Amino acid sequence: MKRLILAASAGILFSIAPQMSADTPCASKPPDSLARQLLRQAPGLKAEVLRMALRATGCAAEQGLVKRRDLLTVIDYSLPSSQPRLFVFDLDAKKILFRELVAHGKNSGENHTNFFSNSPGSLATSLGLFVTADTYVGSNGYSLRLKGLEEGVNDMAWDRAIVMHGAPYVSRAAVRALGRLGRSWGCPAVRKEVARKMIDTLRGGSPIFAYYPDQGWLSQSTFVAK
Repeated sequence: MKRLILAASAGILFSIAPQMSADTPCASKPPDSLARQLLRQAPGLKAEVLRMALRATGCAAEQGLVKRRDLLTVIDYSLPSSQPRLFVFDLDAKKILFRELVAHGKNSGENHTNFFSNSPGSLATSLGLFVTADTYVGSNGYSLRLKGLEEGVNDMAWDRAIVMHGAPYVSRAAVRALGRLGRSWGCPAVRKEVARKMIDTLRGGSPIFAYYPDQGWLSQSTFVAK
């Protein structure tokens, strides 16, 4: 109830539709030609991860949970933080807009992630499908609120203040000094130089798919179930 009140007060309206059961597959299946075209522009992104992200966002769109279907952000947390692992695609134009470094939570691991959480105070990253909301200026500067769409997986993101923001510890200089990026309190922090442009691109109901080969999540997620 608290999350719904906060969302309404922020002026963000989400269309709420009944969740499909894990036994009911989504009807939409994105054309494989789209995935192949996008993958050619996104070195480092695994084909199966992109295809899963396309299916998941199509599934959420069928349920009225995604307002903007022209964009897709994929974060592959199976890649180390020292490599670009955040990819933003313009699906209408069939082109990549951003290929960037992104931090994970302090308690999710060093360079490689090994722990994910939905719990307040965990200082860990959450997996699953999110949708972007509004922007605000807070302690981390210009930031983008995220709403988690998966119960028990990331639906505490709003209460945890899991947001996209810029951070000085996300840089090539940090990788050279530490062998990894600095870490957030669970937020997908990006380079300060690109943060405002990326946030303004993604705001207003676009999907963000955060992946890791976690079998617990993959087996229970309504959105990625085959």
